Amino acid sequence: MKKTIITVVGKDGVGIIAKICTYLANNHINIEDISQTIVQGYFNMMMIVDTTHIDSFDQLSADLEALGKEIGVQVKCQREEIFNMMHRI
Repeated sequence: MKKTIITVVGKDGVGIIAKICTYLANNHINIEDISQTIVQGYFNMMMIVDTTHIDSFDQLSADLEALGKEIGVQVKCQREEIFNMMHRI
């Protein structure tokens, strides 16, 4: 299984989770784990998703970045192995 870490950060607003999750569902990307919080009006979400069935990580990343701009948040994707290497002590 290939996993990707997706982070979403920005001002809170209606439909952020719905729009990101709809994109993922439409592209056969399963959410393995999700955490979200709102602190003083700022939205933060981290997801671990199964990207085994996608054709292009670069396309996924570009699509989610564009979707984020559309809804006023920043969306970043990292492959799990890269994320783990960056956060290893």
